[in-house]
Amino acid sequence: MGAQDPRNKFKTSDYDKQEQPVPGLQSEMTPAPDCGETSYIGHGRLQDYKILVTGGDSAIGRAAAIAYAKEGADVAINYLPSEEQDAQEVKEVIEQAGRQAVLIPGDIRDEQFNYDLVEQAYKTLGGLDNVTLVAGHQQYHDDIQGFDTKSFAETFETNVYPIFWTVQKALQYLQPGASITTTSSVQGYNPSPILHDYAASKAAIISLTKSLSEELGPKGIRVNCVAPGPFWSPLQISGGQPQSKIPTFGQNTPLGRAGQPVELSGTYVLLAAEESSYTTGQVFGVTGGIQID
Repeated sequence: MGAQDPRNKFKTSDYDKQEQPVPGLQSEMTPAPDCGETSYIGHGRLQDYKILVTGGDSAIGRAAAIAYAKEGADVAINYLPSEEQDAQEVKEVIEQAGRQAVLIPGDIRDEQFNYDLVEQAYKTLGGLDNVTLVAGHQQYHDDIQGFDTKSFAETFETNVYPIFWTVQKALQYLQPGASITTTSSVQGYNPSPILHDYAASKAAIISLTKSLSEELGPKGIRVNCVAPGPFWSPLQISGGQPQSKIPTFGQNTPLGRAGQPVELSGTYVLLAAEESSYTTGQVFGVTGGIQID
């Protein structure tokens, strides 16, 4: 087939307006995001790895979990109980790849749950080689007057605090050679005025990734970050964007379209794999051409 034109590799026409309550279900989206269920081909780059993924039921986390399994890893995924339908779909794909799938529902805003999550993943998988932190919360408001303390706190409690908690617990189990992969956003560099709290939380994740890499590098544990641009996901249609922006979502990028989660799979795999043994403290932008600084 040869190289494909990235401008038209995936959907380029307008999306239909569609709205779901938070957190949204991928299985009810039109069209459903491509998370690599059939499109991602593995090459054994993570053979017998044990990996925990938060937000692994849909979109970016789902794409990472599926890619990890197709590369030979056993995977535990965390998600909210209301997302069970999506999680069961991921479990099926992982098991079809011949790998173990562990489902751990729960709310990562609860500190103790994060500790229990890591311990359960470690014990059930029989080890832990990588922790991939994807789960996030995003709700737009037209202006700063629309934000309140409760919503601001919820964003940080979902996007930032669990990194502290999961990493603190995971360090009981991660050995030299293991890695941690966080998920920021282009918003961490180019914040939108309708996403003050989300953008600030994603900037915090970038800083936290770098400081963790400084501490954990001498212990042989790498820490890196993926910063996606506009990707088609339940996050967008459940209040992450105004409905007026859904039809042309992502079309303002240099590539002219929104990304599909499978287009992030290779980056997550690369950062977990041995090829990246000298890579730590870095942020990898996958943005459709939007610049990050």
